[in-house]
Amino acid sequence: MTGWGVWVGVAVLAGGTYLLRVAGPMLRTRVEVSPRTAAVLDRAAIVLLVGVALTGALFDGPDLIGWARPAGVAAGVLAALCKAPLVLVVVIAAGVAAGLRAVGVA
Repeated sequence: MTGWGVWVGVAVLAGGTYLLRVAGPMLRTRVEVSPRTAAVLDRAAIVLLVGVALTGALFDGPDLIGWARPAGVAAGVLAALCKAPLVLVVVIAAGVAAGLRAVGVA
């Protein structure tokens, strides 16, 4: 892709994103969503975020990652569930992953 192609792609994506963002408030009074549909949409957003997080935690490109990163993520999740501050959650997750890598667990 040439330089112009990249800029055209960026402009099209930016315009589409802007139109979608504007469409929400404009259509809010005209389109009514059932409570069941709203609940499904809420769950769909959560499922999408969890899927992205798991993909980042378990894969490095097309290959499965070793055990250190998933163990660090699990330790961070456990710390978050115990209501630890965000800085501590990140330090615990990184510490567990680094510790496992230091002892030879990939």
